[in-house]
Amino acid sequence: MKLRLTFTTRIALLAIALALTSNVVLVAFVWKLVHDDAIEALRRDTIAESDALVAVYRTGGLAALGKTIADRRSPADPSRILAVIAPDGRRVAGGAPDFAHVAALQPTLFRIGRMSDWQPWSEREAGYAVRRIDAYRLVSGRLLDDWEQEQRGIERALLTAMALSLALGVAGGLVVTRYVGRRLNSVADVIEGVAGGDLSRRVTNAASGGDAFDRLATRLNAMLDKTERLMTELRIVTDGLAHDLRSPLARLRAKAEAAVLQAEPAQREAAMGGLLIETDLVMRMLSTMIEITRAESVPRDRLAAVDPAALMDEIGELYAPVVEDAGMRFDAVIARSVPRLVLHRELLTQALANLIDNALRHAGQGGAITLRLALADGAARFQVEDRGPGIAEADRAQALRRFGRLDAARSLPGAGLGMALVEAVARLHGGRLELSDNAPGLVATVVVPVAL
Repeated sequence: MKLRLTFTTRIALLAIALALTSNVVLVAFVWKLVHDDAIEALRRDTIAESDALVAVYRTGGLAALGKTIADRRSPADPSRILAVIAPDGRRVAGGAPDFAHVAALQPTLFRIGRMSDWQPWSEREAGYAVRRIDAYRLVSGRLLDDWEQEQRGIERALLTAMALSLALGVAGGLVVTRYVGRRLNSVADVIEGVAGGDLSRRVTNAASGGDAFDRLATRLNAMLDKTERLMTELRIVTDGLAHDLRSPLARLRAKAEAAVLQAEPAQREAAMGGLLIETDLVMRMLSTMIEITRAESVPRDRLAAVDPAALMDEIGELYAPVVEDAGMRFDAVIARSVPRLVLHRELLTQALANLIDNALRHAGQGGAITLRLALADGAARFQVEDRGPGIAEADRAQALRRFGRLDAARSLPGAGLGMALVEAVARLHGGRLELSDNAPGLVATVVVPVAL
């Protein structure tokens, strides 16, 4: 049966493994460093002492060398090796094992090993040097008993440090597991609450935090904010669509019945014309709803760098004749200093066209419409200004709501979706739609940040 570990358990084991591995590597490094330093120090001391004794022999002979060795040997330091070995293997001076086979004791600058096969020397390693002086051999060095004891002490200390590090690793793993588990559980609780229908749930995160969990909480909260807003708008749209479609559908039914009951062809044709008008109104409402949905779901990779001044020139050339045919003056005031922006060209054009159509319907005969592009406070401002009655500040929120129609506009054809589409396009570009007073008239502005 395959053992399945929880995510938090794997996090804890990973933390323990990392702590243990790092400490093993550190302990191994320290042990090798201490070991190598100790060996190197013993090698230097042994070679230096061997050179000094050779110099004594050369100046004073064997007698002077024997006296020097006797002076340097101390009963309190039994690990010290200083001896002169005769060609037959006998010890002439100092303390060292007798060698049955002199050939076994070959000259060497320094080595570590057993000096003899005889007890007790066969069980004791030494670091020693062998120098030939005439027919004799000079042996100097030190038994490694004390050194090995020090090494064992160091190793025990390092093992104790490893055990402590393992304990600290376990404790750290538990702390990490508790922290990670608590943060993940908070996210899971919010997701479960949202799945249960509570769209008001949010993940709490530190205001000044900047770790991955804080970023996850921030992104999740932003997604939930958008979801809650879309669900609220969906309810509003559903209610508004059901309410606003009731009247045109009822008129469609009445006109269809009237057309069926008309006996005269001329009257039947007139009734059919009214039927087509009501059908077009319903189709426009549905088309605008589709455009709004499209504007809210366009991926960012569908946007492209666009010259906003050139875009406004095209819109101005397209609508100038329409506005002038309606008996109004059309002005285009376009700032050329606005840099290229990442835009959805088609949707932004549709939004500005909606604003111009609104101005045409509400500005009145003899008025003026201004299409303006300006750069202010790090944002490009796409403005449509008219000289109509405008919208009171208290009514502007209603005008931006889907199917929101002011009392003054209820006698005019429309579904109350034009401003909602413009606001959706502004949000797509990371901006907003602003309504302000033109004294008299209305200024509708799509504000798009220059640096998205």
